[in-house]
Amino acid sequence: MNILALGAHPDDIEYGCGGMLAKYAQRGHAVYLFVASDGALGGDSEVRRREQKEAARILGVREVFWGDYRDTEVPLSRELIVRLEAVIRKADPRMIFVNSPEDTHQDHRNLAQCALSATRYVPNLLFFEVPSTVNFTPNCATDIADVLVTKLAGLEAHQSQVTKTNIEDLTILELARSCANFRGIQARVKYAEAFQSVRLLLNL
Repeated sequence: MNILALGAHPDDIEYGCGGMLAKYAQRGHAVYLFVASDGALGGDSEVRRREQKEAARILGVREVFWGDYRDTEVPLSRELIVRLEAVIRKADPRMIFVNSPEDTHQDHRNLAQCALSATRYVPNLLFFEVPSTVNFTPNCATDIADVLVTKLAGLEAHQSQVTKTNIEDLTILELARSCANFRGIQARVKYAEAFQSVRLLLNL
């Protein structure tokens, strides 16, 4: 099966569904990423692209597609929908993950809204959460205890961002571990990633 994760910025995907992607890759599925911007307002763009490529390598990703939009200017537009449709044709995914539209960052909201249109013929679409997500009400989860180390390593590859949480003395790694523990408790396991499904096709 081919899997595609869409993120507005480098490190969004690793935080939101890095564990799930690592599990898919370890089981032989083909994982692809689309990153809409290079996160230039959060650091040097070349550094952030390099960090994203290393994170993708750690998770076992086949290819990273770049949107080349300016950070904070990911548009809610037909042009982005068309670009996402082109990536979907190349990756041919059965499962797509994307930022939740309930978010304080406009790039996350706009990417999610465009993804709703671009993914309309894909059987599985799930929203993931990041630290700026609000009112997230997940309805499914996956146990990531066996890949938590890989998820955190993927996040740690974004070295320039690890301490940029705007919370004193709390790194993104600590935040991700705490979130995984919280979602795990809700799912009755130790560590989990939680998702809000728009469409979820269960094959028996």
